[in-house]
This record gives sequence, C-alpha cells and structure tokens, in this order.
Amino acid sequence: MSCSTILACLRRKPALLLLALAAILFISPAVKAQQVAVAQLDGYVTDPSGQAIVGAQVRATELSRSQVREGNTDSLGHYQFPGLPAGEYQLEIRSSGFKTYVQKGIILDAGNNRTQSVTLEVGAVTESVQVTANAAQVETKENSIANLVDAQRIVDLPLNGRNPADLLRLSGFATSTMTLNGGDLTGSKNMGGSNGSGQYSVAGSSANGVNFLLDGGDNNDAFSNVNMPIPFPDAVQEFNVQTNSLPAQYGLHPGGVVNIVTKSGGNSFHGSAFDFLRNGDLNGRPKGVGCPTCSINSQPVRDSLKRNQFGGTGGGRIIKDKLFFFGGYQGTRQRSTPPQVTSYIPTTASLNGDFSALAGAGCQTSGKALTLVDPSNGNAPFPGNQIPVARLNPVAVKIASTYLPLSS
Repeated sequence: MSCSTILACLRRKPALLLLALAAILFISPAVKAQQVAVAQLDGYVTDPSGQAIVGAQVRATELSRSQVREGNTDSLGHYQFPGLPAGEYQLEIRSSGFKTYVQKGIILDAGNNRTQSVTLEVGAVTESVQVTANAAQVETKENSIANLVDAQRIVDLPLNGRNPADLLRLSGFATSTMTLNGGDLTGSKNMGGSNGSGQYSVAGSSANGVNFLLDGGDNNDAFSNVNMPIPFPDAVQEFNVQTNSLPAQYGLHPGGVVNIVTKSGGNSFHGSAFDFLRNGDLNGRPKGVGCPTCSINSQPVRDSLKRNQFGGTGGGRIIKDKLFFFGGYQGTRQRSTPPQVTSYIPTTASLNGDFSALAGAGCQTSGKALTLVDPSNGNAPFPGNQIPVARLNPVAVKIASTYLPLSS
C-alpha cells in the first residue's frame, strides 16, 4: 500500500510516527541550544609571571541545566566559548603544575560578550582555588550602547495590556511611534488580546527600523518591518536593547537590536501563576477630551471595562542534565459596553442644525463662548449657532436619525 503524502503515511503506519517523535526528542535539545545562542565567554589563562599557559583545560557549565562546554587554551593562552545561552555559569580551568581554578556566579545576559581572564597559582591539580563572588566581567567585543531589561522588571513593572514590546521604552532611547504613523498595519498579529506588534524609534531612527530576535532567531514581520508577537511577560527571561555602532551580525535593520530570551526548563522544577484584573467599577469618571474642566464633556457613567489576564508557567526536567521542558499559558477575557471608546451622539436639536446650546455653555479654560463659523463666508459666525438645514448632508442626517440612539 502506497502513501501519497507524508502525513497519510504516518497515519497508516504508527511505527513511523513513533520513530518521527523519537527523532524530534533526540534532536530538539541541540536545536534549542542553537536558538538561544546569544552570549559569549572568553579570556586568557596565564601563570603568576604573566606568561600564557598553553593547552589548559577550560570548562564552562551552565548551572541550571548542567550543560557543559569544554575547550583548551591556544598558543596565546586564549580560550573562547561562543554561542552560549543566557544564564549563570561556573568556569573551571585545569593545567598540570597549577591549582585548579573554579569560579561560580558568572552571569551571561542576552547579547553579552564577556571576558574573564585567569591567573593560575602554582600547585598540584588536586588543589583548587574557589572564587564564589560574582566578579564583574568586562565587555570587550562590542562598542554598542545597550540596556538590559531583566525578568524582575518585566514582571513587576506596571504594563497595561502586558505587551513586553512596550518595555522597549524603559531603555531610555526608544519611543513608540504608533500614534505618529496611524497604526502598525499588524492588528491581526497578537497573542490572547495582547503581545501585538508596534512601531518603535530607537535613538532617533525611523519607525520600523528595529531588528527583533527571539531566542537567537529572526522575529520580524517581513511585510511591515515590525516585531512578530512576543510571548507574555512571565515566559520571557530578559531582553537586551542595543543601539549605536551595532556589530555586522545585526545588519538587518539600522535602528537597533532587541534580543529577547524566553525562559526554559532546568533540573529543578519551577513555575508561577498569575491573574491581573482591571475593572471599570474601581475607576473614577474622566473629564472630556480637550477641555478638562468643562462639565459638559464629563462621562455620565463609569467606564465599564472588565479585563482579566490570567495563566501560569511551569518547567523542569524530563531526563536530568539532558532533556527539559517549559510551557506557559495566558488567557485574556475582556468585556466592555460601550467597547473601548467614548462616543458622542448628536442630539435632536443638532440634527436640525441647532447648536445654540454651545454658545451658552462656553469653556471654562478659555472663558470664551463656543461659536460656529461659516468657512464659505469668510468665517462669519452662524447667527445663534444655527446652521441652515439645507447646508447639512441629507444622507448623514438620515443615517444618524435612523441608526443612532437619541441623546440629550
């Protein structure tokens, strides 16, 4: 029996399906490591006199998952570990005739290129020098200006709508340009009612000029040059915003680079649960737009918005030191009547061209009465703020009187 498609073949032959799933499980750890390769650690190993130690064994261990990278120093005593996932590392260096060097607390953030040079002490390899303090590593590979937004700020800071992309403005040199450009043309790209796309100007660049990377992979919309959806805040570990003199590897967009790293599983089980509530019953009634002190523009009732954003995350190990899992869910439930805007409905008098009520109301901020003028007659005032009915669009009047509710 022949199979016309791969999917049909897998359905008809369960053994092939099991084989495909096994291949995914064995391959996925390597693929994941490539996806989150966003940092680098290197340095020089020398003896007490400053001479390079050649062939020293260097090991970098990512502590949460016990992932090990090993190498040896070259003829200059230099070691290098490119493509490391963000996280906390332990550095261990061994060489014959010298004490073993062990340092914990090396933190690699998104986009970091850290240098950690080490001077070994003379002694037996069985002896060791333990460094437990989190010594400051020096960024020596890039001269771009960068700002890191860590997990604590991502979760704890107030974030209306919980869209992590809005946190770009915390970097100090990024601003949202959506209001200047009339939208981002990406209203359909969102997750659970939030996490949508946006236009951002970084360090004075044009809108849509930011390169977004998610776990080391491209996360840009090819049509409008904005970010594709970003996971909700509780699933994001950190992100780094870089600008000014970007390295050649970030040559896609000129404005800046946003390097986003999602959380992942580890040897220890961990998780979180959350529920964020916004309810209009807890709000006051805002004044009208344009005239904050005019009572005529006040909303008659409170905003009826009710929004719940809830969910949780969880991660851990499937096989210790080898296979891990992490997942999360965020649900958004939003109810509002009227929907999200305040609507101004014409009165019966205004449908007949009578706006005389505006003349008596005036505006307290300017102290002047509101007068309607005729642009076709040199901006001469309409007598009594009354526009002749013949000047009104009959189609608009008919639609308004038929489909809009009456208002006072």
